[in-house]
Amino acid sequence: MVPLPTLLSHALVAFTIEFDNEFERRMPHRTTRHGGSPSDPWLVSMAMWSNFMRFVPEEGIAAGELQRVTGKQLIQRMGKWWGYVIVEKGLVRLSAGGRKAQAVWRPLAGEIEGRWEERFGSAKMARLRERLAAVVTQFDVELPEYLPELGYGLVARFEIKSRMTAPPSSIAALLSRALLAFALDFERESEVSLAICANVVRLVSDEGVRLRDLPLRSGVAKEAIQVAAGWLEKRGLLTVEPGTRLARLTPKGREVREGYGRRLGAIEDWWRARYGDRAIRELRESLEELDGGPLFAGLEPPPGGWRTGKPEALPDYPMVLHRGGFPDGS
Repeated sequence: MVPLPTLLSHALVAFTIEFDNEFERRMPHRTTRHGGSPSDPWLVSMAMWSNFMRFVPEEGIAAGELQRVTGKQLIQRMGKWWGYVIVEKGLVRLSAGGRKAQAVWRPLAGEIEGRWEERFGSAKMARLRERLAAVVTQFDVELPEYLPELGYGLVARFEIKSRMTAPPSSIAALLSRALLAFALDFERESEVSLAICANVVRLVSDEGVRLRDLPLRSGVAKEAIQVAAGWLEKRGLLTVEPGTRLARLTPKGREVREGYGRRLGAIEDWWRARYGDRAIRELRESLEELDGGPLFAGLEPPPGGWRTGKPEALPDYPMVLHRGGFPDGS
């Protein structure tokens, strides 16, 4: 049986990649690989729209007020680093590129949901939304509209902040909130984050695996795999042979791998007891209806885009890093 967070992750990452591909098609931007005008903003992911740009109004906003919602680091990245906002005298306002980006981003979630309704059927999508909401509305705290950047050790970070009034939740927001809640429950009792367990530890067999093979098998960028492997090495959970780059779990690492599956099952059982057996069973059924080949139908990148093709796998947990918030760690 596919773990519940894996089903949530596959759906969320597929939605995000489709959203990001369409943004790339429509928005003038820069990337290292494909250039672009110096006046264009850097290409970033849906995470930066959901967690930052939707909070910046046309007239601007005081930096302190915005920081309480988004954090100081995102203000610097979206401004000085990537060119979406300008910060002057304590005021954050949109750059010309930022205004264009907002206009492109604003309708995209609805457009992608419309595509999914055509692809999967409007009845299936309505059931998915209803079943996600049935679980998410029972949470004790309001979680962000999109997964925040992973913290040190690639742990799921969440700080309760004062939040501005947000538009109605999209399918992506409901998926994100459910997935983040599961990760927080997982990591309360795990020394290794859900992101590392799902995308690295899970894939390292007793015979070992070459690090170069993990990005393709996990659906996660090599930079994120390197960060995860380095963290595991420092803690004596993984060894990597210098020449072959063959990765093997140590005895302690194998214990983590074995415990990973048990913990996923235990948390899902706890969710059934807390949020309702029927609610979790029906949510799982809706996610299973989407999972697999159909999720990949909309993932063809734009011609000349920075992605070289459709992914062959989707991450079992999104690796949202500081590199623009792409959920596969890109």
